[in-house]
Amino acid sequence: MAVLEILKIPDDRLKQISQPVEQFDDALRAFIDDLEETRCDGPAAVGIAAPQVGHFQRIVIVDVSNTRKPVPNHGHMILVNPEITHWEGFEMGREGCLSVPDYTGNVIRATHIKIRAQDSWGNPLEYEMEGYEARAVQHELDHIDGMLFIDRVVSRRTDLFQRKVYQKGGKAKK
Repeated sequence: MAVLEILKIPDDRLKQISQPVEQFDDALRAFIDDLEETRCDGPAAVGIAAPQVGHFQRIVIVDVSNTRKPVPNHGHMILVNPEITHWEGFEMGREGCLSVPDYTGNVIRATHIKIRAQDSWGNPLEYEMEGYEARAVQHELDHIDGMLFIDRVVSRRTDLFQRKVYQKGGKAKK
């Protein structure tokens, strides 16, 4: 397993739309292992999407197992070819991103979603989620469609905030 380089703004590749996964093989599962190691290496990273490491397939990982809300949640999810099949409600919330390390921003997201995806073996998955878990999944799904949270802030003047300190491994770096 390896920690992969994360693309950061203003890299134009972050705007690229990812292609569906068609081959569910050992190479895919090895890439997913590297993607997970990269997520774990990031400062407090709840999720990561394949395009963030320059791999333009529809793969995301979200792990909300250490969050308090909502309880219960689905914990650690590997989502291949995910799509939202239903959404409702809207709520503003603060988001950050490994690809946008210097900023956080207020983004409006659906409060309740249903998704359909596949696991790393190609088996079908379906989830219903709400709150923070739904927000995290929507954030990662944006990446596979070439969008960043900064594309969704209502006003860059009032809803985008410079991050003062980025925590990694318990140490602050400026």
